[in-house]
Amino acid sequence: QVQLVESGGGLVQPGGSLRLSCTASESTISIYTLAWYRQAPGKQRELVASLFVTGSTNYADSVKGRFTISRDNAENTVYLQMNSLKAEDTAVYYCNAASLFWGQGIQVTVSS
Repeated sequence: QVQLVESGGGLVQPGGSLRLSCTASESTISIYTLAWYRQAPGKQRELVASLFVTGSTNYADSVKGRFTISRDNAENTVYLQMNSLKAEDTAVYYCNAASLFWGQGIQVTVSS
């Protein structure tokens, strides 16, 4: 069972940046597809970004050009760099590995 722990969330003003981190309990995440999801109040959880073993990425249209997903296999960590944040990015963000394992979620609030 892979355990995932997110960090780096918080409150940021519109236009600001945050970097989320998700550290895994074991190194096998290097062979998994990794992803970030988010869930805003009253809405369904949605896929934000995916990072495949090949290195290719996929982003939701709403975050393209603003968010970047990356991984550091040596640190067993996946990152989500979020720039030009908007109020509508406010949500609980979850990391996912292999479509099986989930982190506990971390709050991101974009507000002035």
